Amino acid sequence: MNTLFTCLWTVLLLGPLVRSQQQQRRDILNYLLNSSTYDPGIAPDYEEDVATEVEVQLEITSIDSISAISMEYSMNVFLQQTWRDPRLNFSHISNISVLELDQRRIGDVWAPDIFFKNEKSGSLHTVTVPNKLLHINNDGSVLYSMRLSLTLSCMMDLRYFPMDDQTCLILMESFGYSKENVALKWNSKEPVIFGLDDNDEQSLPQFYFYKPLETEGCFSFDSFKIEFSCLRAKLFIQRNLGFYIAQVFIPSMLIVILSWISFWIHVDYLPARASLGVICVLTMTTQSSGIRSSLPVLSYIKAIDVWLAAGLLFEVAALLEFAYVNVQTRKHRKQAKDDEESMQIAEPQAKTDFMDRARRVDRVSRIVFPLCYAVFNLVFWAVYLAK
Repeated sequence: MNTLFTCLWTVLLLGPLVRSQQQQRRDILNYLLNSSTYDPGIAPDYEEDVATEVEVQLEITSIDSISAISMEYSMNVFLQQTWRDPRLNFSHISNISVLELDQRRIGDVWAPDIFFKNEKSGSLHTVTVPNKLLHINNDGSVLYSMRLSLTLSCMMDLRYFPMDDQTCLILMESFGYSKENVALKWNSKEPVIFGLDDNDEQSLPQFYFYKPLETEGCFSFDSFKIEFSCLRAKLFIQRNLGFYIAQVFIPSMLIVILSWISFWIHVDYLPARASLGVICVLTMTTQSSGIRSSLPVLSYIKAIDVWLAAGLLFEVAALLEFAYVNVQTRKHRKQAKDDEESMQIAEPQAKTDFMDRARRVDRVSRIVFPLCYAVFNLVFWAVYLAK
């Protein structure tokens, strides 16, 4: 009974106090955002002719895909902006520390017009409500956060593909306010945060970060020579070779080696040698087409082009070697047929042993082809891995 009495007494005492605090928060908010004294269309320090400093922090929750075909990458981020608006200072009228605004009232507060300069497409998350947050501190500082999905362009140099590394940029800039009105700067402690990992060493499906992220401030000009404040972040990524070694390099190498089996097949088994050479060439051509379909059409030669072209060259050379051996075999048969038809005794003449020549070419090819391919591999990997 005493406990119940105490609870009722507490409710009776604190109820008016809570309602009074709620009423006070609402009155403070209405006072600060009064349309007669506060204009959300004017920057905080516009009248003082001083640039409003906006501190930006980017939290990357995920990087979903990096496409070499369209040269773009997609990611989900929290864009957090902080600035000070003297017009929203309420420390002199209340001891409340923070005012949290409802979604419907965020538009009543001035906010920077930051956009992503290298954006191809983007959207604000709206499930279940627009993912926006705005807090006003009693000293007039404002925290504004939003959750975005972005697809940003990333111009890639694929000359060393798939042993390539890329530098992808995140470019942010004020759209309508020049540097005289809005000055952007990165958060001094953590400008960019990876939400899924505490460091920059996290891995992606096909890439990994080989170098810490870099951030810097910058200025840019538009076509009217107006200077705007901007921010730049650089992501240093390198392609994982594991997939390409398992799916491209090793299979193509085995196909080239398979084409050398024809050097051990007897010269009389022409269908077997011809079928083996043609099948190897067609297999390499099919593999090349599949790889090129996942890459953009470029004006320069890539590392993978050199590898596949060299493999195809070795296979065609093995096929040409078979053609040469076939010609020598035919000459040998024609020579034997002529000898059978000529039964008269004649003065012995020196004759070329075409069959011996064909076999000798096969024996030399068994050594020369693997040796040349080994030298090519040595030069290829030395050049492209030592970049």
